[in-house]
Amino acid sequence: MKKAVKIIGFTLLTIIILLGTAMGLFIYKVKNGFPVSYETEKPKINFPSNQKAVLVFSKTTGFRHAASIDASKPVLEQLAQKNNWFVYETEDGGVFNSEQLAKFSTVIFDNSTGEVINDEQKRALEQYVENGGGLIGIHGAGDDSHHWDWYEQNLLGAKFSHHALAQQFQTAEIQKDIKADSTISQELPTSWKHADEWYVFFENPRAKGFNIIYFMDGDKIDANGSIPMLAPNKNFGMGNDHPLAWCKSIGKGKTFYTSFGHNEVAWKNETFVKLIENAINWTQMK
Repeated sequence: MKKAVKIIGFTLLTIIILLGTAMGLFIYKVKNGFPVSYETEKPKINFPSNQKAVLVFSKTTGFRHAASIDASKPVLEQLAQKNNWFVYETEDGGVFNSEQLAKFSTVIFDNSTGEVINDEQKRALEQYVENGGGLIGIHGAGDDSHHWDWYEQNLLGAKFSHHALAQQFQTAEIQKDIKADSTISQELPTSWKHADEWYVFFENPRAKGFNIIYFMDGDKIDANGSIPMLAPNKNFGMGNDHPLAWCKSIGKGKTFYTSFGHNEVAWKNETFVKLIENAINWTQMK
């Protein structure tokens, strides 16, 4: 009997260790990316002469928000038809070269996670923005898997910490900031309700000079993202001023980020879609 108990105990302990190891490896991969290959050949793109070009980039080497990415594509195409944009959607990092980037008015990191472009391509994107280009990040584009200081400082203005785990999706009342940029906030409601996976950052981008478009009272959600032994000390939120969408002028260019958009639900929400449309139009303004 004792021998059987020992065998059962040893088996359970082994299972726990294996599960813990697997979870730890998964968290490491999410934070640091899965095996990366960089595309360097310039793609062939036929840019129309009478349309502003928008680059939609959805490559992932970290966690993939597949449902949101798939749902975003037809919506962005509809916005393109409405606004007479040319949309080039790709997961090929070869497009991040100075010559082709200069032909886009806006670059969207559409839930793009992990290290997706090489150092030379990163410098090309940095120069593109500082010389007058627009950069937009949606949801997963704001996690901490990118390992890119310029990107974190100029698009996010804050370092990602976690998202809630026990209650991953929570409905919150979204409030328009009183000082929100008028172009991005036009025709948008002053308040609305939405359920999403709310990101928690260590800092408030407001303190870094970013213009907040929407925020919520972070004290009204359960922001606990702790995982014992693997990701402890994550039982905190951002307080009653929890930004959800913000923008900033960077050199001659512009950046906009929103943590909305974990799954396809956001792309069915007219307010969210209008927010993205306004943000694209704002980045195209010179």
